[in-house]
Amino acid sequence: MTHTPSGGAAPPGAPATPAMPAMPAMPPRSGPGGVPAPRQASGYPRLPASRQPEAPRRTAFVEGAVRLREAAATEPGRLRVIGAVLAALVIAFGTVASWQMAERAAAADDVLTRSQPLASDAADIYRSLADANTAASSGFLAGGQETAASRKRYEKGIRTAAAKLVNAAANSDPGSSSTVTITRLNRLLPEYKGLVERARTYNRQGYPVGGAYLRYANEKMQEEMLPAAEKLYQKETERLDADYADATPYPWAAIALGAVALAALAWVQRRTYLRTHRVLNHGLVAATAAAAVVLLWLVVGHSLARSGLNGSYAHGVRSLGVLHEARIASLKARGNENLTLVARGAETTKVGDKAYDAYDYDFQHDMEALDKGLARAGELADDSSGEKPVAAAVSNMTEWKKRHAAAREEDGNGNYQKALDLVIGGKGATGECFDGVDENLASALTHERREFEEAATGGRDALTGLPQGAAGLAVLGAAGAALGIGRRLSEYR
Repeated sequence: MTHTPSGGAAPPGAPATPAMPAMPAMPPRSGPGGVPAPRQASGYPRLPASRQPEAPRRTAFVEGAVRLREAAATEPGRLRVIGAVLAALVIAFGTVASWQMAERAAAADDVLTRSQPLASDAADIYRSLADANTAASSGFLAGGQETAASRKRYEKGIRTAAAKLVNAAANSDPGSSSTVTITRLNRLLPEYKGLVERARTYNRQGYPVGGAYLRYANEKMQEEMLPAAEKLYQKETERLDADYADATPYPWAAIALGAVALAALAWVQRRTYLRTHRVLNHGLVAATAAAAVVLLWLVVGHSLARSGLNGSYAHGVRSLGVLHEARIASLKARGNENLTLVARGAETTKVGDKAYDAYDYDFQHDMEALDKGLARAGELADDSSGEKPVAAAVSNMTEWKKRHAAAREEDGNGNYQKALDLVIGGKGATGECFDGVDENLASALTHERREFEEAATGGRDALTGLPQGAAGLAVLGAAGAALGIGRRLSEYR
């Protein structure tokens, strides 16, 4: 039976309609090189493969975090992470402890061997200059009968100042303000000596110009040299204070890291016990012991060092500073007392409506400073060996004031020779009282310097070996932690 194109049957006798040929299939489109092009999923043009967006790459940190999470998903992986963290904590604790204690040990050594001796040298420079100036004025008052003792004292003061300047220059930092001050003093010292020698020469010949040269030398000393020496002393004292500030603070960073390391070790050992019911892990116990020893050594050693250094400052440095200032005040007072007789009223100072002898006015201020200094030194003295010389100096100072008042009264009455005898004479003169003050203050300084050295040495020695010991024990502790965790890991193989 013949079918129509519509699919129905053709009526009988109708001519047959030929079937339509099938449409040939379209060949696929070819790309370059004959490779079939991919079919498009939509009507939009498809981007070439070379222009397709790439998936973002993970950074090394992200990649490490992913691997760490994957490793921590298993107990061996967690143990490896724990072991690495424990070792890092112990090493960090030992490193910080060693670093901080090395800094404090170096500062404590500087206090004892560098900054305090330099501060004392600077004070000695000031004292030696003032002493030489006092001896020069005393020798001038004696005229042609200058004693050998007075001349020797002057020369000793100059030599001591020159030697201390050389030592200070060798130990000061190049280009620092201290170096500049030392250079200036080295330049002024020969100038001062030349003025004193001219004053002596003219004085022996009986020329009044000798007094003018001596006053000029004293002016150079009082207005240029002594202020420069005082500036040097202040700078060295500031450096001493800075060394104390570096040596005494507690190493809080190391202490905090030590506490964290011990807490972490305790937690890991508890975790191990809960999982294995084993009381001890030898490696972790060794690590804990090493960390505990370092922390205990750190706290106890630094506490002892801090106590010793604070004691050396309270009972040594402070007392030394007060005694140095008192001794300098006595030297300045003696020099002004002598120059009062040298000038004979040629130099005056006006206070309000009244005019005073300039050197006697300065003498009174120097004696007030000496009085306050001795009172403060007596308060700081903590034993009889320190109190006795200070008390003796106070007694000498009191007598000095009485004799000076008598000398001023004689000078005011026109008895110059008697006033001179009361100042530079032998027994009963103010010079005897000044020598007593100076000798007793020297004894007190020797005692306080010995106390400082004992306390500072004890403080420094308390830190001996601590930086090296902390580093060595930290390495042992980290190794113990690694071995302890490695023992647990071996159970999974």
